[in-house]
Amino acid sequence: MGPLFLGALGCCLVLSVQALYSSGDDVVELNPSNFNREVIQSDSLWLVEFYAPWCGHCQSLTPEWKKAATALKGVVKVGAVDADQHKSLGGQYGVKGFPTIKIFGGNKNKPEAYQGGRSSQAIVDAAMNALRSLVKDRLSGKSGGSSYNQQSGGGGGGSKKDVVELTDDNFDRMVLDSDDVWLVEFFAPWCGHCKNLEPEWAAAATAVKEQTKGRVRLGAVDATVHQVVSSRYGIRGFPTIKVFKKGEEPEDYQGGRSRGDIIERALELFSDNAPPPEVVEILGEDILKKTCEDSQLCIIAVLPHILDTGAAGRNGYLEVMVKMAEKYKKKMWGWLWTEAGAQMELEASLGIGGFGYPAMAAINTRKMKFALLRGSFSDTGIHEFLRELSVGRGSTATLGGGVMPKIHAVEQWDGKDGQLPEEEDYDLSDVDLDDIFEKTEL
Repeated sequence: MGPLFLGALGCCLVLSVQALYSSGDDVVELNPSNFNREVIQSDSLWLVEFYAPWCGHCQSLTPEWKKAATALKGVVKVGAVDADQHKSLGGQYGVKGFPTIKIFGGNKNKPEAYQGGRSSQAIVDAAMNALRSLVKDRLSGKSGGSSYNQQSGGGGGGSKKDVVELTDDNFDRMVLDSDDVWLVEFFAPWCGHCKNLEPEWAAAATAVKEQTKGRVRLGAVDATVHQVVSSRYGIRGFPTIKVFKKGEEPEDYQGGRSRGDIIERALELFSDNAPPPEVVEILGEDILKKTCEDSQLCIIAVLPHILDTGAAGRNGYLEVMVKMAEKYKKKMWGWLWTEAGAQMELEASLGIGGFGYPAMAAINTRKMKFALLRGSFSDTGIHEFLRELSVGRGSTATLGGGVMPKIHAVEQWDGKDGQLPEEEDYDLSDVDLDDIFEKTEL
């Protein structure tokens, strides 16, 4: 399982469910092994659902999707991808939630998002409209094929411009002097295997560039032209792929040759070499939303009030979190913290309830599930908490109300000790105390 989607801990927050489709359905089951062959290289119009078996909306859509597939059989292809299992394929097409439906028409490189209703009739109507549009384009002389074919000479799903052309002159500067990780293909233009790899390499380059923010890059060297750098690395056959990390000897790429395989390996390299995630204070709803939407799992700590610990005590807790974020950086989780009492609705939804600080919760906002740290807020305690969850021994609960609580905008901690509120000085010189005592006598 690719590390971008967070491995075993995320799995423990998911109920045990089965795939929604089977080989007996008219819905074609798609995965990284057959997607390029069935969809991208096909002349047919495809409607593809990206789903997760645990998703309630996906389960509701299933009978309608099957009914639509039967009605469209022989006219329009209808497929489904378990994007919870095949996360690299979902990520390649920007799938953020479930179900997501894409229409792969004339330009397979740029599928359209389906925005219609979820009934079988609405799905069939949209398919027929897309089919009419495709036929009309072909009648008018448009190729109907992927624009990528014109850019890179085959396949689909990416742009050749995202593959960096490397030469004898720029190789050291671009690759060896870079802080980024590089996957470099050494190819020969006449090589059949290289031609087959080209669209997969280009598609992977585009996806990897987006998902790693450019920190893992894919390049290509024409070894028949740039023989100095090719000889340096002992290139004897084509294509040869090598992995370059700054300050280390290059290693041979051992993975598969599909775009899914390449993307998965690239994301592993990214997580291995990525800096630890930042531990961020929850200052408002936007911070919580962005961090948790970008990560399948958020680790949220509620730290004691600054008046209870002082700056030194708070920094001690934050150091523990930073250390754990470094330890689990391959998971690519979000790490957040807030001060006790600052986000009372969040505390209530987690069952923390205004006591027991510091507290910590692991939250999966997609499934609205969470688990609480029951042990000590320490390296050992937190590691045990996350390790127990990862092997399925931790207990989980549904986030209060099944929705994210209201998050308040707060001032950022200034890094200093807290200050007690100043008491007002009252001038009692003008107060006639004798008069007060007379009025209060029994």
